[in-house]
Amino acid sequence: MTTETLATPKRTPKPKWLRVKLPTGKKYTELRSLVDKYDLHTICTSGSCPNMGECWGEGTATFMILGNVCTRSCGFCGVKTGRPDTIDWDEPEKVARSIKLMKIKHAVITSVDRDDIKDMGSIVWAETVKAIRRMNPETTLETLIPDFQGNERNIDRIIAVKPEIVSHNMETVKRLTREVRIQAKYERSLQVLKYLKDQGIARTKSGIMLGLGEQEDEIIQTLKDLRSVNLDVVTIGQYLQPSKKHLPVKQFITPDQFKKYETIGLELGFRHVESGALVRSSYKAQKHLT
Repeated sequence: MTTETLATPKRTPKPKWLRVKLPTGKKYTELRSLVDKYDLHTICTSGSCPNMGECWGEGTATFMILGNVCTRSCGFCGVKTGRPDTIDWDEPEKVARSIKLMKIKHAVITSVDRDDIKDMGSIVWAETVKAIRRMNPETTLETLIPDFQGNERNIDRIIAVKPEIVSHNMETVKRLTREVRIQAKYERSLQVLKYLKDQGIARTKSGIMLGLGEQEDEIIQTLKDLRSVNLDVVTIGQYLQPSKKHLPVKQFITPDQFKKYETIGLELGFRHVESGALVRSSYKAQKHLT
């Protein structure tokens, strides 16, 4: 059985369940004002996340480190690809100060891939977590890491600073990995998640997108593969095309289908399954601590 095909992106507008409500609320307004006043950088704003109002209202925000140019050219991602700038060694302190100013309770840190440098950015990753811990001792952390090409020495730097949650996204099913992620490997991502758990990370997490042409049985197999490495949390959302240069949306997945995958995931044993059209990697991130 395949996921239901409702539309082709060239002829049919997005379905009604993909309409986003404008963010509101006192907490959101306060954070928006701080971000604008101090020129703070979050994925929430730069990526126009549909859940920004909800997450900010709960004191959660996502920050991207290591620049805004990625060394990989994934077919789904809106981040620029090319030769990144040199490392900003002041960045860990800048991110920590931003979190303090915004009074963030739970921060999600992510990054571009930095295959251009020997440590692949893992040293800045570790220093960022340390800086946040020093300046914001009450703030909990999720690190949404790249695969570091499977290099255990680089992954160990993340493990050593002990984020409450370590996440690495599979993004898609095995058959589509080469097309969607290009330089990434399905089995390598699974191995990274397994290594994190084997080395004592208490809470591991991953995410996948739907609507790229995957089959239902492939989605279920991906969920089974993720549980086979003792993954705790999985997010499942709708892929949306960032630009005409990116992979097209082949399917709009219905709310009922997303609910079905949530039920299957819980039956497989995940602690948390966030499954819905507007779900993104850091959606309800603070809830995943429990």
